[in-house]
Amino acid sequence: MATVVPANSIRVPGSRTLRYEGREHGSDVSFFLVTNDPGQGPGLHRHPYGETWAVLDGEATITIGDETVVARAGDTAVVGPDVWHGFTNTGDGTLRMVCIHASATMIQENR
Repeated sequence: MATVVPANSIRVPGSRTLRYEGREHGSDVSFFLVTNDPGQGPGLHRHPYGETWAVLDGEATITIGDETVVARAGDTAVVGPDVWHGFTNTGDGTLRMVCIHASATMIQENR
């Protein structure tokens, strides 16, 4: 059976970002569809599973453990389980990025 999840039903309150938790919809993955202005982004955090980022528009500076990388539209970045990470929109415009969680439920520990 096909299912469409309306964007407004998974929008983070007070934000343009969408938060999809797979378990609620019969899926084995979860994701954020991030829409951030310059300077915005989450602080350092980690998950007990891997995370993959696909940058759709803009530029993200991503901290992965002790490393920092810059990802731009079309780039993909990956972090393994239990590694501290975070990102910031360091571009001049809007950052649009999909943050794919390899889990049906999001589990996050903030530093």
